Amino acid sequence: MRIFISFQLVFGLFLMGAWIHVNSNTVSAAQEEEPSYAKWGQIAMKETKEKYPQSKIIDYLHVGREKAPEYTTEKFKLWLKNETKEFGVFVDIKFDNETEKVIDITFNETDR
Repeated sequence: MRIFISFQLVFGLFLMGAWIHVNSNTVSAAQEEEPSYAKWGQIAMKETKEKYPQSKIIDYLHVGREKAPEYTTEKFKLWLKNETKEFGVFVDIKFDNETEKVIDITFNETDR
């Protein structure tokens, strides 16, 4: 009887280990895909660092995308901190749909 229970326990642990392994591979594959806005997020951070060189970016949020026939605007909110304050900056990057050439970048500071 003990052998039978031991066998069930070992078999159960084996199944649980296989299930965890399969699920961890699925999560890893999903994490490796780069979001469509990643390129624009890097540009938003680079331009923000240039505009606010004394501040450190401590948080980043992709707010959304507004698509028009000729151009698209990617919207981000970055949270910055310097020696005296913390503040948010909304960064909008407007680019041509066909060439992906940047048309305009706007910055709007916020206290929230």
